[in-house]
Amino acid sequence: MAGEHRHGATWGMAASATLHCLTGCAIGEVLGMVIGTALKWSDLATIVLAVALAFFFGYLLTVVGLRRAGVGLGKAVRLALAADTVSIVVMEIVDNAVMLAVPGAMDAGLLTWLFWGSLAFALAVAFVVTTPVNKWIIGRGRGHAVVHGHH
Repeated sequence: MAGEHRHGATWGMAASATLHCLTGCAIGEVLGMVIGTALKWSDLATIVLAVALAFFFGYLLTVVGLRRAGVGLGKAVRLALAADTVSIVVMEIVDNAVMLAVPGAMDAGLLTWLFWGSLAFALAVAFVVTTPVNKWIIGRGRGHAVVHGHH
């Protein structure tokens, strides 16, 4: 069928995988942005922390799910790296680019609508951009397709 790949990737599967990725990324991104902003770090230092935490929590959510399914730790880590890396990379590039593009967002205080609104908008844009990427990856038997058999 046109638009479907040989592994049967659907938009629903892609959205689910992206939502999973977004959850981990959002935890790390929000935590990093809050810490960097509260400590009045530079934009670069804040983004580096946010990205590092987004990768950590993104991978962690997958590893925890796989461990609950009885997968050994080493294999769970390898599967998480294979399943989530491209999705997290795309999501982080997009959401941080949006945060940098919104005038004043990186310098807004934690108690401002500008900070939280920009962060929510950035994550929403990242979700929209990353979903078709995940559909393409899953359709080729990669990304979250590699962990679905373990859940």
